[in-house]
Amino acid sequence: MSESRESRESESKLPKIPEQQEDAAASAAADFETAIDSAGFGMFNILLLVAAVPAAMGTVYETSTMSYILPSAECDLKLSLLDKGILNAITYAGMISSAVMWGYLADTKGRRNLLIVGYAADTFCVLGGALSQNRIQLMVFKYLGGFCMSGPFAVLMAYLTELHGRQHRQRIMMVVGIMFSIATLTLPGLAMLILPQTWSLHIWTLSLTSWQIFVAITALPSLLSFVLFFFFPESPKFLMSKGRNQEAMDAFKFIYHLNSRKPKDSFPIKMLANEVTVPVKKHKEGKSVPTEIKLPIESGEAQDPESQDSKKSSLRSGFTQLRPLFTKPYLGLSLWVYLLNFCVLLGQNTMRLWLPQLFASINEYEQLMDGQSESTSICSILEYSVNRTQNQLEAATRNDPDVECHVNITASTYTNNLIVAGAGFVAYMLAGFLVNLVGVKRIMTMGLFIAGCCSIMMYWSNSAISTVAIASLFVTMGSISATSVISASVNLFPTSLRTMIVSLEMMFGRLGSLLGNIFFPALMGLGCVPPFLMISSFMLAGCLMAAFLPLKNKAALK
Repeated sequence: MSESRESRESESKLPKIPEQQEDAAASAAADFETAIDSAGFGMFNILLLVAAVPAAMGTVYETSTMSYILPSAECDLKLSLLDKGILNAITYAGMISSAVMWGYLADTKGRRNLLIVGYAADTFCVLGGALSQNRIQLMVFKYLGGFCMSGPFAVLMAYLTELHGRQHRQRIMMVVGIMFSIATLTLPGLAMLILPQTWSLHIWTLSLTSWQIFVAITALPSLLSFVLFFFFPESPKFLMSKGRNQEAMDAFKFIYHLNSRKPKDSFPIKMLANEVTVPVKKHKEGKSVPTEIKLPIESGEAQDPESQDSKKSSLRSGFTQLRPLFTKPYLGLSLWVYLLNFCVLLGQNTMRLWLPQLFASINEYEQLMDGQSESTSICSILEYSVNRTQNQLEAATRNDPDVECHVNITASTYTNNLIVAGAGFVAYMLAGFLVNLVGVKRIMTMGLFIAGCCSIMMYWSNSAISTVAIASLFVTMGSISATSVISASVNLFPTSLRTMIVSLEMMFGRLGSLLGNIFFPALMGLGCVPPFLMISSFMLAGCLMAAFLPLKNKAALK
């Protein structure tokens, strides 16, 4: 009997054994990290990463699609400059309004279920947007799309992290970042193929043009993700945190079977620890004493203790997690980080989402001027774009047969967007290396300063080539800075606060993206300096805030 117990203990490869062993089963129970390491890395992980590709594409497409269809859809939807800004911004409004709800659902209902429901709902929203016949319908569906995508956008990272062992976790995050960058690169390529076409379909009372077909095609990644995630297990980390050890063990065995090609029963871990912390009576000091019970996996009835109160305790723990952020040691620092991300993403996402409209205007203006690129100053372009949009809107509203609203879109319209997206991809590839070489604080300060200068330099740009070069440098520096802000947050706060800090930080960043995209077209009507001055001001303000962050370049994690 003792020999079999010793062999079980050696197979489980426990990092540590409790000093007081209540029984033989408890001493052999493995925690999550030990079990996921024992499941290995192989075919399951490769298939998971393949499934993550359309998931990453779906999240990128949801926030970026509108910026590419605005030049094509302005006649059909009778869009003003402000309408274009709202269409760019409204997805972020949906994301902000549902962030807390999705965070709560992810912790109570599970990662996989949320991904399936989120991507299914997003598919319907994108298809609804594709069938929209006026701007109000499109705005409603884009808001709902942002509302639905906020959950999968956040949970995808957690799900992938929890299905990989400690050895591979950091690399997986880099791979996911590359997926997002590639998704950003595929969107202008798709626009080049579809948007210049003069397709016109009539289905019952609906009229569909090329921009609507483009939007419908961007629903495919979300649809594919919805189908693929059915074939993957729930996160074992989530299951163990709910006391559902039997289901967690089944998930581990499934991963082990695919990775090792061995029978499920040969999985070396035979028992799992119950990682649920059950609060018991409070003492006079007001502290609760947690109790952890290690259960054998054979007890299939291991469920979430006090399940009726689980929702209340989840909400309570959320408020408990928020409390330190509103007390003296972290209050000022957390507000500093939120404001910094607000400035960075306001500048970055406003410029990024208005570049397709700007490049479309440049392309059309150059054709109008018979290719005289030396006269293509950014002020001339903006003046032409504002006047043209106003004239197109009047023509579309008047329904005068003599004054026709026309769209002039060619494949070359989106070539410049492809170049800028390529620059952003290179930036992401370099970001990790540069942050390690130069340091988070230094690279963030330099990046934001260069991006702020690039925005001002747009005023003196007098050719399409120089505009593309400046825009590419801006997006490159902005991307590196945005990545660095998240890295800085991780270094500044202790482990217990990091998830909440990053979530709130992203919420403020989305608020910045929303406001920036609404203010930019409003300022375009005032002249060519105000919109770029706004972006530059926020980027340089971010540069100053980054310079005074209490962060060492080689800070150790708290």
